[in-house]
Amino acid sequence: MNVLIAGSHGGVGQHITELLAESEHTARAMVRDESQVDEMEEEFGVDVVVADLTEDVSHALTGCDAVIFAAGSSGEDVEGVDRDGAIRLIDEAEKQGAERFVMLSSINADRPEESPEGLQPYLEAKLAADEHLQDSDLTYTIVRPGELTDDPATGRIEAARRVERGRITRADVARTLVAALDVETTHGETFELIEGEEPIEDALEGL
Repeated sequence: MNVLIAGSHGGVGQHITELLAESEHTARAMVRDESQVDEMEEEFGVDVVVADLTEDVSHALTGCDAVIFAAGSSGEDVEGVDRDGAIRLIDEAEKQGAERFVMLSSINADRPEESPEGLQPYLEAKLAADEHLQDSDLTYTIVRPGELTDDPATGRIEAARRVERGRITRADVARTLVAALDVETTHGETFELIEGEEPIEDALEGL
C-alpha cells in the first residue's frame, strides 16, 4: 500500500516513518513546514509532502491507499488540528478512494469526563474525529493508547476494547499502528492499548 503518514515529524510519527520505510509498503511523510522536508528525506529516504491540516490537504493524498494519522497539536489547537484537521483528512481520503485509515487516538477519548479538566477539550476533539471516522466508508482502525513514554520498544502490548490505565512506549504505539494496516481483525475496531505481555501481532489478531 501507498501510505500517507500525517504527523510524520512527531514523536510517534518518526517511528512510523522509519518502520514503513523498511517495509513492503510505500511511505509518504506529511509535514507542515517546508523546513522539515530535507530532514525527513535524508533521515528516512521517503517521499515527503508539505500540507497543513488546517488547510487543503487534497494534494497530500493523491495516489495513497491508506492513511496513518499520528498528528497532534500538543494542546495548541485541539479544534483546528485534532478535530477538524483529522476530519478534513478523513473526508479527503474517502473522496479519493483510499481503502484504510488507521487513527492514533487516546485512552479515555470516549469518556473525557473521567480525565483531568485540562485534558478534556483534547479528548473531546479526539472523540469527534474518531466518531467521524467510524461513520465514514473507510476501513478504519482506531487505537487509543495510554500514557506515552520514550522508553525503548518491547514489541509486547495489551490491546482490548477496555484496559486498565497504563503506559506504553511511542515506539510500540508506532509498531501497533503499522501492524494494524495488514491485520484484518483490526478492521472496524476501536481499542485501547498499553504495555503488556503479548507480541503485537498476536494481540491484534486476538481482538
